[in-house]
Amino acid sequence: MINRESMEETGSKAWLSGVAYGLTSGTAQLPYALLRFYHQLGLSDAEVLLLIQLLGYRQAEFNEFPTLEELAGRMGLAPEGIARMLQRLMRDGYISIDEHRDEERDIQYERYDLHGLYAKLATCVAEDAAAARQQQMSMTARPNSNSVQIEEEERNMFSIFEKEFGRPLSPMECETISSWLDQDRYQEELILMALKEAVFAGKVHFRYIDRILLEWSRNRVKNVQDAKAYTQRFRSGGR
Repeated sequence: MINRESMEETGSKAWLSGVAYGLTSGTAQLPYALLRFYHQLGLSDAEVLLLIQLLGYRQAEFNEFPTLEELAGRMGLAPEGIARMLQRLMRDGYISIDEHRDEERDIQYERYDLHGLYAKLATCVAEDAAAARQQQMSMTARPNSNSVQIEEEERNMFSIFEKEFGRPLSPMECETISSWLDQDRYQEELILMALKEAVFAGKVHFRYIDRILLEWSRNRVKNVQDAKAYTQRFRSGGR
């Protein structure tokens, strides 16, 4: 005869296993910069949680326009409170509401657009990276007369990337550029050359640009002249 205690233990383990699977199968990603800089942006804890809920609905439930009642139920607040927070976020440029039309089904629908939030976070990341680099220069007792120029150059680089991409950069993309400069020690002109090559190839995304820079690094490409020579050999099939 099967021990009842053993059966209950087995059932409990199965239930926990099912819960664990449910938690791992429904996840949502959020930019770390949101957690890091939201106080700097003047966002309240409740407003950040509301933004996280919008991200969760979009990523895990494919719902790009949850109702006030749905959001209120998740956050334990009144719909009126949710409406006030949404109005404030829209007024300050963190979110907007876009209207789209599905031509196949002949329906019009709305969705929340968070590009404003990403643009503000990207600015925070860029400013933080520039400040960290300036602090590092002062700590190593090197002349810091060029720190303003370095900060301006980095801002210009972000602007160039945004112009080529035709949109604001995400916080992760800004961190990638900072990593190329600070960790990989790629020259700014080399990064811009890789961007130019990506545009030429019609593959304007960071993964492709990173592959170009890695390929150049492996082949000891140190400056724009080396990059041009290497690219010419590659296109002529002479490598």
